[in-house]
Amino acid sequence: MAKVFFKSHNKEVECEVGEKLLDVARKADIFIDAPCNGNQSCGKCKVKLLEGKCDSEKTVHISDEEWEQGYILACATKVTEDMVIEVPSKLSSSMHGMKIEGSDNKVDQKLYKRGRQFLDDNGLNYNTNLVKKYIELDKPSLDDNISDVDRIERYARQQLGVDSIDFRLDILRKIPQILREEDFKVTLTYVKKKNKITILNIEPGNNEKELYGLAIDIGTTSVVVCLVDLLTNEVLERASSGNAQIRYGADVINRIVFAVKKDNIKLMQKAVIDETINPLIQSIYDKTGISKDNVIRVVLSGNTTMSTLFLGIYPDYLRLEPFIPPYLKCPNIMGENVGLNVNDSALVYLSPNVASYVGGDITAGVLSSGIWTSEENTLFIDLGTNGEIVFGNKDFMMCCACSAGPAFEGGGISCGMRASAGAVEKVNIDKETLEPKLTVIGDCEPIGICGSGIIDLICQMLLTKIIDRRGKIQKELNNKRIRFNEHGIGEYVLAFKDDYENLENDLLINEVDIDSFIRAKGAIYSGASVLIESLGMDFDVIDKVYIAGGIGNNLNIENSILIGLLPDVDRNKFQYIGNSSLVGSYLTLISTDAKHKLEEIASQMTYVELSVYPSYMDEFVSSCFLPHTNIDQFPTVKSLLEEN
Repeated sequence: MAKVFFKSHNKEVECEVGEKLLDVARKADIFIDAPCNGNQSCGKCKVKLLEGKCDSEKTVHISDEEWEQGYILACATKVTEDMVIEVPSKLSSSMHGMKIEGSDNKVDQKLYKRGRQFLDDNGLNYNTNLVKKYIELDKPSLDDNISDVDRIERYARQQLGVDSIDFRLDILRKIPQILREEDFKVTLTYVKKKNKITILNIEPGNNEKELYGLAIDIGTTSVVVCLVDLLTNEVLERASSGNAQIRYGADVINRIVFAVKKDNIKLMQKAVIDETINPLIQSIYDKTGISKDNVIRVVLSGNTTMSTLFLGIYPDYLRLEPFIPPYLKCPNIMGENVGLNVNDSALVYLSPNVASYVGGDITAGVLSSGIWTSEENTLFIDLGTNGEIVFGNKDFMMCCACSAGPAFEGGGISCGMRASAGAVEKVNIDKETLEPKLTVIGDCEPIGICGSGIIDLICQMLLTKIIDRRGKIQKELNNKRIRFNEHGIGEYVLAFKDDYENLENDLLINEVDIDSFIRAKGAIYSGASVLIESLGMDFDVIDKVYIAGGIGNNLNIENSILIGLLPDVDRNKFQYIGNSSLVGSYLTLISTDAKHKLEEIASQMTYVELSVYPSYMDEFVSSCFLPHTNIDQFPTVKSLLEEN
């Protein structure tokens, strides 16, 4: 046995000799960013050995200078004796995204209103089968000495017009005392189906004004929770953070691989529920003062892998041909079945999946986008880790998924982070001096760069000829912001650490980052191209392009087209629709009609498996260029580059 002391966390961990340092940290709940799940391909799990010796391999991700200073990769290091480790705070760029954040809801409210308008225009009601009702029961006496439950059931038959009631054991345990607290005057929360009610909650006195639900988007990188007043349909509060599963890999494939080893499924479920969703819910309770017993309904939307891991289901067959999901439509579950921080009897619903790589986040997104009711040909692109795409209208909907990776949310990039305070979201580079002008979220010092900022940066580097169309930095440029390491890998510095108090290291992007992002954008463009091609069409038939996902309202459409992420079509056709998965969850939460429409959408979508589509790989390779090897597909970009 050996002991590892993590000085940065003031935590000592006992482990087996020969155990990987990354695994030791994970078991101790010490966050070390490892998007590649420890296969040594990303180099982000860099830590510093302060004392002791270890069995470590030097990789291209560690410079000679860093190696001399004691830096090692946690995933490439085995513990051989007692040691002291420092986890640099820069490794918290992803951890920074784990922090719980609220929002002012101004942008969100417009999206909720837009979604409700689709329901209104199509005659879908906001009614649900949830009821909250204050009742006054006859007090028991020697002449009327029926049981407490029979007393409630008698009232239900006589006053509510139902034949029977149903309830869980935890409700029965509450009934005797609650009835007598307020002299047999209580408030029932129940679901009514035909001539039967199922009691979900019982409270003393009159409390008809408190009935809440939660709409939740379980993203691969980020999770968002919204509290909704089910009596008014108003969104009261919102909280978001990074998905704690990110410590086990940045993308769904790495997480599946980790989950099926050593029965790690419970760890993955714990990460998303106990370490991510429940703390977000609790932060909302703390802010609003509401009781969890009044949260009676929950709707969650996530990709198929996220939903599968949320339920604790073995996920491996999702990634193995023929790519079979364990379920498409989730069975009815309650809050206590998955340990959610809500009423134990709360009804929990997961949006239906379409296929292994098109999940409930996309069906919810399509619901909120209104594609299902439009005559226009609409291209829907969710710029998340999975990169799901839908094309269609009210008559048909085709969909696919392409492995874009976490780059659009800042993952897998040296200085990448979620779109939160301190993230560079816009970049402009002076053509003569190559000096950057940065716009930072929160108007504070930069600590990283998010997806929209990376798009701007790569576009600006292309226009100012810092990089060529392959994404390679020009070696002949003589500028302090451009440098090359001992491996010949070029980098561009956005911010020098000496210019800012909070920067431990220079904020930069290197050729490895650029290559990763080019592959991510290539996956999106090629996926959209092949999806439309599968119908014998091309981009000319598009009437609208909806952009969804966590990349933010600050996505620059022009720059996105210039680097070849989006098709070169009329800019007026583009519209950002925000977190469409969350809005779809909200609509499903407040309307049974919307829930039925959601399930109808899922059943009508046709999935195209890109991995077996003949022309996909050729198109993907062609798309891994700025903007594309066939620049004639981007006529406006071609003319702009010729001018420069």
